[in-house]
Amino acid sequence: MAKGYLSFVLHAHLPYVRHPECEKYLEEKWFYEAVTETYIPMIDVFDRLVWDNIPFRLTFSVSPPLLSMLTDPLLQERYVRHLEKLMELSYKEEARTYGSPFHQAALMYKEKFRRAYEIFVHQNQCNLAKALKRLQNQGRLEITTCAATHGFLPLMMVNRQAVRAQVETAVHLHQKHFDCSPNGIWLPECGYTQGVDEILKEYGLKFFFTDSHGVLFAYHRPRFGIFAPVYCPSGVAAFGRDVESSKQVWSADEGYPGDPDYREFYRDIGYDLDHEYIKEYIHPDGIRTHTGMKYHRITGKVDLADKQPYYPEWARNKAEIHAANFMFNREKQIEYLSALMERPPLIVAPYDAELFGHWWFEGPMWLEFLIRKIATSKTLQLVTPSDYLRMHKCNQITKPCPSTWGNAGYNEVWLNEKNHWIYRHLHMAADRMNELADMFPQAEGNLRRALNQAGRELLLAQSSDWAFIISTGTMVSYAVKRTKEHIANFLRLYDDIKYCRIDEGFVSHLEWQNNIFPDIDYRSWRTREGEYQSAIC
Repeated sequence: MAKGYLSFVLHAHLPYVRHPECEKYLEEKWFYEAVTETYIPMIDVFDRLVWDNIPFRLTFSVSPPLLSMLTDPLLQERYVRHLEKLMELSYKEEARTYGSPFHQAALMYKEKFRRAYEIFVHQNQCNLAKALKRLQNQGRLEITTCAATHGFLPLMMVNRQAVRAQVETAVHLHQKHFDCSPNGIWLPECGYTQGVDEILKEYGLKFFFTDSHGVLFAYHRPRFGIFAPVYCPSGVAAFGRDVESSKQVWSADEGYPGDPDYREFYRDIGYDLDHEYIKEYIHPDGIRTHTGMKYHRITGKVDLADKQPYYPEWARNKAEIHAANFMFNREKQIEYLSALMERPPLIVAPYDAELFGHWWFEGPMWLEFLIRKIATSKTLQLVTPSDYLRMHKCNQITKPCPSTWGNAGYNEVWLNEKNHWIYRHLHMAADRMNELADMFPQAEGNLRRALNQAGRELLLAQSSDWAFIISTGTMVSYAVKRTKEHIANFLRLYDDIKYCRIDEGFVSHLEWQNNIFPDIDYRSWRTREGEYQSAIC
C-alpha cells in the first residue's frame, strides 16, 4: 500500500463558440486549436498507457459547452477540414525547411497532424466524447461535470433556481453522453460560496474542488489542512488544491513550462511567413492567426525576435527530467506528511487541461512520463477523489470558505469596474425565467420550444467566460457582443411568451444558431415547493 496519494485533476473547458452562420468565424479556432493541441494528444497518451498496461487513475472534468461542441456534427465537419489544411501546410513546410534548423520540428508537425487525423476520424469517428467514455469504462478516467455554461455560481446565488438550472442541465447532459451520473463537479473558476453544496447534493454530486484557502480558512479549521477532504454540513466533500504541486506546473517563471528547451507559444509561422505563402492557412480576410506550427524555443524572454530554433529531442529529454523531478518532490512531500497524519495524505493537483499541449506544448509528453514513473513508485499512487472517499469514509465536517482560484482568490476577476454591468441584466433575466417556469408548468408545442430556447439564451449569457474576457482585456468586443446578444434574445422571447405572440420563425432561427442542450427542460427554473411556501409566508 502506498504511503500517500496524488489526485491529478484536468478541467477541460471552452466557451460555446459555434457559429453556423459563418464558415470561418475567428473564435471557432479556439476549439480547433484545443482539439489538435490538447484533447487529441491527451487521449493518445491515455490510450498508449492502456495499451502498455500502465496503471493510472485520473480525474477529467468535461464542461457541458465543450462536450456539446465535441459532439456537434457541424463542428466535427469543420474541424476535419481544418485538420486537412494543417496536414497540407505541414507537407509544404517539410519541403520549405529542408536543410534548415527547423526541419526536424517540421517533420514532427507533419506526424502530429497525421496522427491527429487518424485518432479523430478513423479511431473515434469524429467524436472524442466516445474516446473519453471508453477510457472511463476501462477504469482509467473518472469523468466529472461542470455547471451548464460555466456560470460563476457565487454571484448567481441570489436566485437559487438559476444555480439549480446550471447544475441540473449539466448532470443530464453528462448522463446522456457517458451513461452514468457524475460523482463530482468542477465548480466554474473553483468558485464556491455557502449554499452551493446544498444544491449539488440535490443532484447526487458527492464532491467538488476549491482553491487552497477555501479549505484552509474553513470554519472550523481542518485538522489535516488540504491533505484530506472535508465534508460540508450537507455531506458533500470539498477537496483543496495543493499549492506546491500547482506552482511547479502552472508558473511560467518558476515552473517547468518556462524552460528554454521548451517551445515558444507566441512565435508562429502564421505571423512570421510571407502573406502570399501563408494566406490559405490564416483567416480569409487576411487576419494573421496562429497555425500551430512554431519553430522556436523559449529564449530571449522579452523580444520575440530573439528566439532560438526548437529541437523536439531536447524538449523530450527535458520533459522526462521534469517528470522525474515532479515525482521526487511529491514523494518527499508524502513522506513528510505521512509522518504527521494517521491516514495516507492526499495531494490534489488540479489544472486547466488546455495548459497541457496548447499553452505548454510538451505537457502531454510530460504527463505520460510522470504516469509511467509513478507506476513504479512504492510511495505514491494515483487515485481519484471518489477512490479516496471510498477508502476513507470518515472525514471532518466543516464549512468551507467562499473562494475562487482567480487573482486574489475571491470574486474580483468576475466582478469589477470593467464587467459589473452584466450582472443586473443576468439577475433580472434569471428572475424572469423563474417567472415563466412557474407560469407555464406543463407547456407544449411552440410555447415549450420558446420556453426552452429562453433557457438556452439565459444559460449562454451566464457563462463566466464573458466576464473573464472583459476583465482581462482580450477579445473584449466578442465577449460584450455575446453577452448582449443572448440577453436581447432572451428578452424578446420573454415578451413574446408572456404576451402570447410567439414568432415561430424567430424561435426556429435561434434553435439553429444557439442549439446547445437539445434536451433542455425550462422547468429546471421552477420554484421548488418548499421555497414557494416560504416565500408566501
